[in-house]
Amino acid sequence: MALVTLAAAPPAEQLASPLDYIFAEHFRQRTLCWMIDRIADDRERDAECIAAVMRFLSEDFGPHVIDEEEDLFPLLRRRAEPEDRINVVLGDLSQEHAADKLDADAIAEGLSQVVAGKHFTKALRGLLHRFAANERRHLIVENAIVLPLARIRLTVDDLRNLGRRMAARRGIDYRGLPHAV
Repeated sequence: MALVTLAAAPPAEQLASPLDYIFAEHFRQRTLCWMIDRIADDRERDAECIAAVMRFLSEDFGPHVIDEEEDLFPLLRRRAEPEDRINVVLGDLSQEHAADKLDADAIAEGLSQVVAGKHFTKALRGLLHRFAANERRHLIVENAIVLPLARIRLTVDDLRNLGRRMAARRGIDYRGLPHAV
Protein backbone atom coordinates (compact mmCIF):
# COMPACT_ATOMS: atom_id res chain seq x y z
CA MET A 1 0.00 0.00 0.00
CA ALA A 2 2.82 2.42 0.82
CA LEU A 3 4.33 1.97 -2.64
CA VAL A 4 1.00 2.84 -4.23
CA THR A 5 0.56 5.91 -2.00
CA LEU A 6 4.06 7.15 -2.79
CA ALA A 7 3.77 6.49 -6.51
CA ALA A 8 0.34 8.03 -7.05
CA ALA A 9 0.33 11.81 -7.32
CA PRO A 10 -2.88 13.47 -6.17
CA PRO A 11 -5.52 13.61 -8.92
CA ALA A 12 -5.00 16.48 -11.36
CA GLU A 13 -8.50 17.74 -10.56
CA GLN A 14 -7.31 18.56 -7.07
CA LEU A 15 -5.15 21.35 -8.52
CA ALA A 16 -8.39 23.36 -8.70
CA SER A 17 -8.03 23.40 -4.87
CA PRO A 18 -4.27 23.86 -4.65
CA LEU A 19 -4.03 23.90 -0.86
CA ASP A 20 -5.75 20.50 -0.80
CA TYR A 21 -3.28 19.31 -3.43
CA ILE A 22 -0.36 20.47 -1.27
CA PHE A 23 -1.89 18.75 1.76
CA ALA A 24 -2.22 15.52 -0.25
CA GLU A 25 1.43 15.85 -1.28
CA HIS A 26 2.31 16.17 2.41
CA PHE A 27 0.62 12.81 3.03
CA ARG A 28 2.80 11.31 0.32
CA GLN A 29 5.85 12.82 2.01
CA ARG A 30 4.84 11.24 5.32
CA THR A 31 4.68 7.91 3.47
CA LEU A 32 8.14 8.67 2.08
CA CYS A 33 9.45 9.20 5.62
CA TRP A 34 7.98 5.89 6.76
CA MET A 35 9.57 4.07 3.82
CA ILE A 36 12.93 5.79 4.37
CA ASP A 37 12.96 4.75 8.03
CA ARG A 38 12.15 1.16 7.05
CA ILE A 39 15.00 1.15 4.54
CA ALA A 40 17.40 2.62 7.11
CA ASP A 41 16.39 0.08 9.76
CA ASP A 42 16.92 -2.83 7.37
CA ARG A 43 13.27 -3.79 7.66
CA GLU A 44 12.69 -3.04 3.99
CA ARG A 45 15.40 -3.92 1.48
CA ASP A 46 12.97 -4.41 -1.30
CA ALA A 47 14.49 -3.04 -4.52
CA GLU A 48 11.02 -1.82 -5.54
CA CYS A 49 10.71 0.19 -2.32
CA ILE A 50 14.16 1.73 -2.77
CA ALA A 51 13.37 2.54 -6.41
CA ALA A 52 10.09 4.23 -5.36
CA VAL A 53 11.93 6.40 -2.83
CA MET A 54 14.59 7.31 -5.37
CA ARG A 55 11.96 8.17 -7.98
CA PHE A 56 9.98 10.31 -5.56
CA LEU A 57 13.07 12.22 -4.48
CA SER A 58 14.25 12.81 -8.05
CA GLU A 59 10.89 13.57 -9.70
CA ASP A 60 8.22 14.64 -7.20
CA PHE A 61 10.02 16.26 -4.30
CA GLY A 62 11.47 19.19 -6.30
CA PRO A 63 8.23 20.43 -7.88
CA HIS A 64 6.53 20.38 -4.48
CA VAL A 65 9.26 22.51 -2.95
CA ILE A 66 9.01 24.93 -5.89
CA ASP A 67 5.22 25.09 -5.39
CA GLU A 68 5.87 26.34 -1.89
CA GLU A 69 8.99 28.46 -2.39
CA GLU A 70 8.03 30.23 -5.61
CA ASP A 71 4.28 30.40 -5.24
CA LEU A 72 2.68 29.64 -1.86
CA PHE A 73 5.18 31.33 0.45
CA PRO A 74 5.40 34.59 -1.56
CA LEU A 75 1.59 34.75 -1.74
CA LEU A 76 1.32 34.20 1.98
CA ARG A 77 3.96 36.86 2.72
CA ARG A 78 1.91 39.36 0.68
CA ARG A 79 -1.41 38.47 2.30
CA ALA A 80 -0.41 37.84 5.90
CA GLU A 81 -1.15 40.41 8.56
CA PRO A 82 1.65 41.57 10.88
CA GLU A 83 0.06 39.73 13.81
CA ASP A 84 0.38 36.47 11.85
CA ARG A 85 4.16 36.61 12.35
CA ILE A 86 4.60 34.22 9.44
CA ASN A 87 7.85 35.60 8.02
CA VAL A 88 10.06 33.83 10.57
CA VAL A 89 8.21 30.54 10.04
CA LEU A 90 8.48 30.82 6.25
CA GLY A 91 12.15 31.81 6.51
CA ASP A 92 12.89 28.74 8.61
CA LEU A 93 10.97 26.51 6.20
CA SER A 94 12.90 27.95 3.25
CA GLN A 95 16.20 27.17 4.95
CA GLU A 96 14.96 23.64 5.62
CA HIS A 97 13.94 23.26 1.98
CA ALA A 98 17.49 24.11 0.90
CA ALA A 99 18.96 21.56 3.32
CA ASP A 100 16.34 18.97 2.31
CA LYS A 101 17.35 19.33 -1.35
CA LEU A 102 20.96 18.55 -0.51
CA ASP A 103 19.94 15.61 1.66
CA ALA A 104 17.53 14.27 -0.98
CA ASP A 105 20.32 14.33 -3.57
CA ALA A 106 22.71 12.58 -1.18
CA ILE A 107 20.07 9.96 -0.34
CA ALA A 108 19.34 9.28 -4.00
CA GLU A 109 23.07 8.88 -4.66
CA GLY A 110 23.58 6.65 -1.62
CA LEU A 111 20.63 4.43 -2.47
CA SER A 112 21.76 4.14 -6.08
CA GLN A 113 25.06 2.81 -4.78
CA VAL A 114 23.23 0.31 -2.56
CA VAL A 115 21.18 -0.83 -5.56
CA ALA A 116 24.45 -1.25 -7.49
CA GLY A 117 25.66 -3.63 -4.77
CA LYS A 118 27.73 -1.31 -2.60
CA HIS A 119 27.70 -1.54 1.19
CA PHE A 120 24.90 0.19 3.10
CA THR A 121 26.91 2.56 5.28
CA LYS A 122 26.20 3.78 8.80
CA ALA A 123 26.41 7.33 7.44
CA LEU A 124 23.67 6.61 4.91
CA ARG A 125 21.47 5.11 7.63
CA GLY A 126 22.00 8.23 9.74
CA LEU A 127 21.20 10.49 6.79
CA LEU A 128 18.00 8.57 6.07
CA HIS A 129 16.79 8.84 9.67
CA ARG A 130 17.75 12.52 9.92
CA PHE A 131 15.98 13.36 6.68
CA ALA A 132 12.80 11.52 7.73
CA ALA A 133 12.76 13.21 11.16
CA ASN A 134 13.38 16.66 9.66
CA GLU A 135 10.66 16.13 7.06
CA ARG A 136 8.14 15.08 9.70
CA ARG A 137 8.81 18.24 11.75
CA HIS A 138 8.66 20.32 8.58
CA LEU A 139 5.30 18.81 7.58
CA ILE A 140 3.87 19.45 11.04
CA VAL A 141 4.67 23.16 10.73
CA GLU A 142 3.28 23.38 7.21
CA ASN A 143 0.09 21.47 8.02
CA ALA A 144 -0.56 23.15 11.38
CA ILE A 145 0.49 26.74 10.61
CA VAL A 146 1.13 27.50 6.94
CA LEU A 147 -1.83 25.79 5.26
CA PRO A 148 -4.47 26.96 7.78
CA LEU A 149 -3.18 30.54 7.53
CA ALA A 150 -3.18 30.29 3.73
CA ARG A 151 -6.80 29.12 3.82
CA ILE A 152 -7.69 32.26 5.76
CA ARG A 153 -5.53 34.83 3.99
CA LEU A 154 -5.33 33.86 0.32
CA THR A 155 -7.97 35.22 -2.03
CA VAL A 156 -9.91 33.27 -4.63
CA ASP A 157 -7.67 34.83 -7.31
CA ASP A 158 -4.56 33.86 -5.34
CA LEU A 159 -5.74 30.26 -5.17
CA ARG A 160 -6.68 30.20 -8.84
CA ASN A 161 -3.24 31.53 -9.81
CA LEU A 162 -1.52 29.12 -7.44
CA GLY A 163 -3.43 26.22 -9.01
CA ARG A 164 -2.56 27.41 -12.52
CA ARG A 165 1.14 27.63 -11.75
CA MET A 166 1.19 24.25 -10.05
CA ALA A 167 -0.68 22.68 -12.98
CA ALA A 168 1.71 24.25 -15.49
CA ARG A 169 4.68 22.92 -13.54
CA ARG A 170 3.22 19.44 -13.98
CA GLY A 171 2.26 19.86 -17.64
CA ILE A 172 -1.48 19.87 -16.84
CA ASP A 173 -4.01 22.15 -18.57
CA TYR A 174 -5.59 24.06 -15.68
CA ARG A 175 -8.49 25.26 -17.82
CA GLY A 176 -9.54 21.66 -18.39
CA LEU A 177 -9.93 20.93 -14.69
CA PRO A 178 -13.43 20.69 -13.23
CA HIS A 179 -14.41 23.68 -11.09
CA ALA A 180 -11.40 25.70 -12.24
CA VAL A 181 -12.32 29.22 -13.31
